[in-house]
Amino acid sequence: MTQTVVVTWWAALIGLALAIILILKKLNAVYSLLLGAIIGCLIGGANLLQTVNILIAGSQSVMGTILRVLAAGMLAGVMMESGSAETLARTIVTKLGDRLAIFALALATMVITAVGVFIPVAVLIVSPIALEAGKKMHISKLALLVALSGGGKAGNIISPNPNTIAAAKGFGVELSQVMIADFVPALFGLAMTVLLASLLKNKGSQVLDEDLANLMATTPEKKDLPSLGSSLVTPVVAIVLLLVNPIGSMLHIKILTTLNLDALYVLPIAAIIGALAMKQGSKLRSYAASGMTRMTDVVLILIGAGAIGGLITNSSLPEEVIALIKVSHLSGTLLAPISGILMAAAAASTSTGVILATGSFGKSILGFGVAPLAAAAMVHTGGVVIDHLPHGNYFHVTANAMQMDISERSKAIVYESMVGLTTAIVATIMFGYMHL
Repeated sequence: MTQTVVVTWWAALIGLALAIILILKKLNAVYSLLLGAIIGCLIGGANLLQTVNILIAGSQSVMGTILRVLAAGMLAGVMMESGSAETLARTIVTKLGDRLAIFALALATMVITAVGVFIPVAVLIVSPIALEAGKKMHISKLALLVALSGGGKAGNIISPNPNTIAAAKGFGVELSQVMIADFVPALFGLAMTVLLASLLKNKGSQVLDEDLANLMATTPEKKDLPSLGSSLVTPVVAIVLLLVNPIGSMLHIKILTTLNLDALYVLPIAAIIGALAMKQGSKLRSYAASGMTRMTDVVLILIGAGAIGGLITNSSLPEEVIALIKVSHLSGTLLAPISGILMAAAAASTSTGVILATGSFGKSILGFGVAPLAAAAMVHTGGVVIDHLPHGNYFHVTANAMQMDISERSKAIVYESMVGLTTAIVATIMFGYMHL
């Protein structure tokens, strides 16, 4: 039996720092995380066999999250490939009208992200509608991007997306609990988005005819979209089933609490029911394949993050972090949002940032007496503060979607960060200090 190894705290920090530096240097994120974990173990006192055992144990610890992420792929595939997400977006913008264009665009992106569509894909879906509205209403591209990105951030913290799953499972709480907990912070994020975008509508370049022409040239030909009613079936079924356990606990209804409806089977069931409601049952296989493809990168990063989490867990770093914060007389509660902010900024990814934060600092955060749900909510909202930096794909995907060059796209970073910071501050006040 292999003896338990405690890697030195400074070696764990070196391994984590090395992984982050390699990610910034554009090395594949999975290899960056694995290399950081290996180097940290070896220089921290573990031998070759012990290093392998630490990495395997760390990767095994995220298997529950991986299974749920793969399940979420089924729902994402149905929502994106069937056209139901676009139906929701176009309906919201049409119903709210030109006078509320900025609010409508932000809300549309929030809603389709909240129902399980990845935020970059959500922006891609809404961007053609946004550019058309911007040309008609003379709204700058900067304001349009802030509306879409901010709305997406608000939706991302209340969605069954991989980042929310990682936050929930990282602290051992239900997915639906994190989605509910982050709902109020999401509303504040939406409000800040609308405020900032409204103030920016005359700042920066306007949408030109050539922007629309370029968009038409790169946008696939529109297919027949499903009706609004059938498009709502998938997200409504998913939300209702995910809320069964929390409602049962709240109302003390034993039969509901004993159902144990987990996202692992709730999300695929909702996807299947939704596809049948849209009369797209014959396409379920292709929808599932698309969803699986989109989740592959996330799953691989989860494995790498599990490895680096194993390094941190088997080191003295968590205890050292707790001791340092106590000596400095800072509130240990702040470690939750700060770890989410820093890790997501390093990886330029909400999902990767949340995974790294929970795996590396989860034990330390709980060591300060922070409740698991509060920790999940604060780390999760911290993960959307500065996850849109240029070394990540979201920055470039959204730049192309909005027909912006790198310089113009960069001007939106500070405003997007203000939206994310709003959600993190609200969550920290609610769960870190008001203990709601």
